[in-house]
Amino acid sequence: MKKKIAVIGAGAAGLMAAFAAAKNGNDVTVFEKNARPARKVMITGKGRCNVTNNCDKDTFMQNTPHGARFMHSAYSVFSAADTMQFFEDMGVPLKTERGNRVFPVSDKAVDIVDGLVRAINKYDVKLVNASVSSIGAEEGQVRSVTLQNGQTHFFDSVILATGGMSYPVTGSTGDGYKFATELGHTVTPLRASLVPVMIKENFCTRLCGLSLKNVKLSLYVEGKKKPVFSELGEMMFTDFGITGPLVLSASAYIDKEPELYSFKLDLKPALDTDTLDKRILRDFAAGANKDFINSLDELLPKRLISVVVQNTGIDPRKKVNSLTREERAKLVTEIKETKLSVLRLRPIEEAVITSGGIKLKEIDPATMQSKIIERLYFAGEIIDVDCFTGGFNLQAAFSTGYLAGISV
Repeated sequence: MKKKIAVIGAGAAGLMAAFAAAKNGNDVTVFEKNARPARKVMITGKGRCNVTNNCDKDTFMQNTPHGARFMHSAYSVFSAADTMQFFEDMGVPLKTERGNRVFPVSDKAVDIVDGLVRAINKYDVKLVNASVSSIGAEEGQVRSVTLQNGQTHFFDSVILATGGMSYPVTGSTGDGYKFATELGHTVTPLRASLVPVMIKENFCTRLCGLSLKNVKLSLYVEGKKKPVFSELGEMMFTDFGITGPLVLSASAYIDKEPELYSFKLDLKPALDTDTLDKRILRDFAAGANKDFINSLDELLPKRLISVVVQNTGIDPRKKVNSLTREERAKLVTEIKETKLSVLRLRPIEEAVITSGGIKLKEIDPATMQSKIIERLYFAGEIIDVDCFTGGFNLQAAFSTGYLAGISV
């Protein structure tokens, strides 16, 4: 006799869980409060959907700062290669780009969503547009799902895949945390991860909209000489601070006291200090009578020049042929180590993902089943696992969803 399985949440994890459960011969119903499934998947990767990362399990573990050991089984059971094969089988050709990031060839996230929907339709999964109000349990076992319209439906197992708290417009409003705590589970403190950062220095406002490529951003915590994060890439200034791929990745390292952190921005990472000084000397020699403020056009983006000059404390109208070695050293330091002091992270509603969730000690990593309530399973962002950017978070959703789906 077929088991009746409920999946709450039709995001990446929920749809993959539904597919895996139905493929194994179960009668699966997915409850989704949005009119359309996978709203968050539609906006990932700027609408292109960075669906996974074309790398091995060890690399995935290294890119899972919170919960790597817990994810060992899930990554083993359903890998990046499995995800890629899944979408190819569902008629969605993929391509691998810089950093091993995998996208649909079409560059359209909707194709990934359509692939997931085709997968569940193939096995007659019922997709119900309804909000869940509670999960019923008796004698330590899941029994039912009650909807907000008062209807109660009975199931053999429930997979909870309601997402986190980020991007609430997509439906991630924290409902799953409430259901889990009502059943006796612990939710660890929730905070934003992969989120823009607010900066104390007011020059960010002047640079709002300026994008920088091939720069190096390093994050330091007070009292430590070595950076906790340092990478080459892209970033952008905003009216409140900084954002972009480098910033989102770095934000995952900023813990409970953001004010203890600061960035150093290297605008010319390809040049060491001596080489940069020689380059500046050549530029100065070519325009010996220029004012300092007008001498850096060949070296820096135009909008950045006045900020760099101001930060050096050197008179902007001083002729470059009269700049001292010490003043030149100040300029080199400013270009190589522009300081950005962290004020705080932007709100969790603006985060790509939520850090925190259902406590890992309360979930069996080999099955994704609750250790507190039998026949209750978890998948995706609701679990206290988060990863860096690059397709790693979506893969974590697919891996935990698939494992939960086959385990029911």
